[in-house]
Amino acid sequence: MRWDSLFDDLEGQLERELAAEGEELRAEEERLRIGRLALRDRIRGAAEHGPVRLRLVAGEPVTLEITAIGRDWLSGEPVDGRRCGLLVPLPAVAALLLAPEQVPGTLAPAGEEAGLTARLGFPFVLRDLARRRVPVEVRLAGGTVAGTIDRVARDTVDVAVHEPDAGRCSPRRVEIVALSAVLAVRVP
Repeated sequence: MRWDSLFDDLEGQLERELAAEGEELRAEEERLRIGRLALRDRIRGAAEHGPVRLRLVAGEPVTLEITAIGRDWLSGEPVDGRRCGLLVPLPAVAALLLAPEQVPGTLAPAGEEAGLTARLGFPFVLRDLARRRVPVEVRLAGGTVAGTIDRVARDTVDVAVHEPDAGRCSPRRVEIVALSAVLAVRVP
């Protein structure tokens, strides 16, 4: 009889240790999964639940209804009522500003990305704006450059600065802006 209780006790200890080991393994797997999430993934997860509030590296907060997320950029429409598009390079995003109840949505795997947009880089999108001759406002930490994008090199963008209604025909100057300095590009 004493042997039965001894074996029952040993069996209970073994079950508890196995359960604790399994729980520890699941917790470590979750830590590793979260450790692989990038800011881009967290923004994608947040965007599935409505507008996303970001803080740019210059400190300014921006709230966007995300319309597309590329390899190293995102685009959206500001929810402040202005009818324009905003193109933001991911390196210009300093923080994702969320309410506590929004955080779990950024940790869950977002839907599978398909299509070309997810593979396009920021310079490619800027080259498309240059090809279309769309007037833009390029926001930098120290101000804004308004005009038309002429060229996009590997790490710079040439902006022909002109009055908004004058068009590309009469630029005042051309500013060659480092892509790393671009906080956002506003497209009316």
